[in-house]
Amino acid sequence: MLGDCLENVRKKVPLVHNITNYVTVNDVANVLLACGGSPIMSDEPEDVEDITSICGGLNINIGTLNQSSIKGMFLAGKKANELGHQVLLDPVGAGASALRTNTAVKLMDEVKFTVIRGNISEIKTLALGSGTTKGVDADVADAVTEETLDKAVKFVKDFAKKNGSIVAITGAIDLVADGEKCYVIRNGRPEMGKITGTGCQLSGMMTAFLVANPDNLLEGAAAAVCTMGLAGEIGWDNMQAGDGNSTYRNRIIDAIFNMDKDALDKGAKYEIR
Repeated sequence: MLGDCLENVRKKVPLVHNITNYVTVNDVANVLLACGGSPIMSDEPEDVEDITSICGGLNINIGTLNQSSIKGMFLAGKKANELGHQVLLDPVGAGASALRTNTAVKLMDEVKFTVIRGNISEIKTLALGSGTTKGVDADVADAVTEETLDKAVKFVKDFAKKNGSIVAITGAIDLVADGEKCYVIRNGRPEMGKITGTGCQLSGMMTAFLVANPDNLLEGAAAAVCTMGLAGEIGWDNMQAGDGNSTYRNRIIDAIFNMDKDALDKGAKYEIR
């Protein structure tokens, strides 16, 4: 069950190196601590190889790129691959600018990623590729709904198979797939979209789940998505009069901190296709 994946994070306390965007870096660190992991942040090119060497996983988030951090991403990614670590790519804003898109595509060419996690628009951009790169057919709507679900499941499986990575698409309905199997997850609250960085937090937390569950990577990735979505539900249920999105962010982190195996197994809403 998915709760075992959370329990493994608590037991193993995986150290995760995050090259993440400066809008959400503090929240990413706190979510990692809440789920049982341990965060470390570094994007300085002269520092990243040493830092990633002492960790078990690397979370690369392209949300606030600069030339220095881009260099750090490639150095850390290649070092993590060399050491056999779990590596996650969060292609924030891919498709919004040439720099973001081209950086993400080049990272995928030069670094082997365990998981690629983004929204449907970002993943579509990567599937189509950039420049001379061509990917899988991305003829899928920019929202995963019950009506578009069958096509979206096929798309995410095809993209995962082509890249040899697990692909996680998060939105109103979340999809987590390898080339053969897809978790369709319906946890979460629409109000989570009012908080900056729930996706960034999930990417950091998911990396910890991957490190702690090396023999069950797909299940680990799905468990992380269910944990975040369920925490969104619990956090919303705990909101009081006068609370707003800042309080909601904290309540989500608290819900992750207090979640255990049984609560996750009971509250996870998913089917496998």
